[in-house]
Amino acid sequence: MSGVQRAFVLASGLLLTACAAVNPYYDAARAHHRPDGFVNSDQALTIGQLPWYEITWRRLRGDFRPVAPPAGGYEQFAATWSTPVDLALLQTRSETPRITWLGHAGLLLQLAGRNILIDPQLSDFAGPFRQLSAPRRVPAPLRAEDLPPIDYVLISHNHYDHLDKATIQRLMAAGQRPRFLVPLGIKEWFTEQGIDTVEELDWWDEVTDGSLHIHFTPAQHWSKRTPFDTNLSLWGGFAVIHDNPEPWRFLYTGDTGYSADFREIRRRLGAIDLLAVPVGAYLPRDFMAPQHANPDDAVRIVLDVEAKQALGVHWGTFALTQEPFDQPPADVAAALARHQLDIDRIWMLRHGETRKLDFR
Repeated sequence: MSGVQRAFVLASGLLLTACAAVNPYYDAARAHHRPDGFVNSDQALTIGQLPWYEITWRRLRGDFRPVAPPAGGYEQFAATWSTPVDLALLQTRSETPRITWLGHAGLLLQLAGRNILIDPQLSDFAGPFRQLSAPRRVPAPLRAEDLPPIDYVLISHNHYDHLDKATIQRLMAAGQRPRFLVPLGIKEWFTEQGIDTVEELDWWDEVTDGSLHIHFTPAQHWSKRTPFDTNLSLWGGFAVIHDNPEPWRFLYTGDTGYSADFREIRRRLGAIDLLAVPVGAYLPRDFMAPQHANPDDAVRIVLDVEAKQALGVHWGTFALTQEPFDQPPADVAAALARHQLDIDRIWMLRHGETRKLDFR
């Protein structure tokens, strides 16, 4: 065999190896890893793999827009479900927990003197470009420039309603230099934006900052940013635990369907004091059930993690799915009643609303 032939064989072998090993993070010892990406804990589930023609058909038949506006229309809904943000309050750091709903899945968690921003999406639409994106029907309660100094930004996965380029760019342009904690496979996106304060996490990885512990937790979902990267990056939620000196535990599930992951989170980390759980984007169920919890699923998650208090997120902001904007609050109330829980066990906050919590 000539030198040229040997070089060709070697190059071909390297190319084939590279094509086969699409997932550079692959660890055969981890059940959710695959050579070509990641899977859920329930490995029988296949999420995010629908062919383009079915997605197109579902879009045309209306699966990705509300079947009706809320009672009184979107303007009235926005007025009812929004409140002015107390910007002066947010600028003060807090030792005891304080949480603000920024719309959709966006949250500002303030505790232990740190400001933790979660899945911020403050743009007018969620998607790669306006024409094929979900429009925002309730104005963002603040601008990225209004946020207090942010210590951490937690990103649960790479879908456009959770990882928004414009919001991140505006945050950085305002002079913020937070530490970004993201799932495996997303750091490269931040590098392309010129951001280097990024740490990738696998399920159950932990970051410790004094008395604060941030864990990346499993969720039942999927990832996709382009037509070519389905499930090449990981997805999940975050548990934030503050030793004070007894632990106070916050859990943000990330986007998720109902699964056994939450009983495992409870087993590993303990009972949750405050849970942020999705209660919207759940219709039609034949498509959404594996990936998006409905209000009854949300109540089951509350029970699985033994949450003292919960907060409903992922609803009433972007026109993503079939349920009208005012349906989730009614369905949450009905689910709590079915499970014989108090109506306030899951808070349904207004956009921009802040709640203070006690450690006990």
